[in-house]
Amino acid sequence: MASADVDMGIHEEDVPLQPMGRRQPPPLPSQIRYYQASAMLPEEKGHLHDLLQKQPAVLGSLQIMSGILSVAVGILFAATQEMHHSLFSLFRVSQLTGALFVIAGLVSNLLFKYPALLMVSIAVNCGCIVVAVIGAVLISVDLARWNEQNEPFLRIEVMGLCVLGLEVFLSAILCFWFIKEKNAK
Repeated sequence: MASADVDMGIHEEDVPLQPMGRRQPPPLPSQIRYYQASAMLPEEKGHLHDLLQKQPAVLGSLQIMSGILSVAVGILFAATQEMHHSLFSLFRVSQLTGALFVIAGLVSNLLFKYPALLMVSIAVNCGCIVVAVIGAVLISVDLARWNEQNEPFLRIEVMGLCVLGLEVFLSAILCFWFIKEKNAK
């Protein structure tokens, strides 16, 4: 919203009052006075204004949803397969990464209300990327040593790998935006 530091009063000489019962004729166009601001003051930008224009809360919400999906895939995999058959279920990769991405999404959503969480959000998103890459390596090792006995579970692990890829992509974009905003200060 624009603002101006201008005197808003209308300055004109006293006009004599008309006697009762007489109607005053309408003013001529040359007598009508209009207000026009003579100077515009720039709007003050709030803390993290440029970053918040990019809507990091939308990506944070996507992180939350992909984290919930990741936890659900991990629970499905853990309920249908024995723990010692894969590193994916042994280390609870999907549940761990899903929980971390839900937390990262919540912190990204809270940036609008609490701009002081910028550094926390950078740290959480970078940590999520590291954990997701480790999880992707564990899933890749599982897929490399796959045997025909575990064939029904192949699709679940591939889906978990795809969800991890989505999560890493979202966190990488957010980290890029956050670090760029931090360096701009």
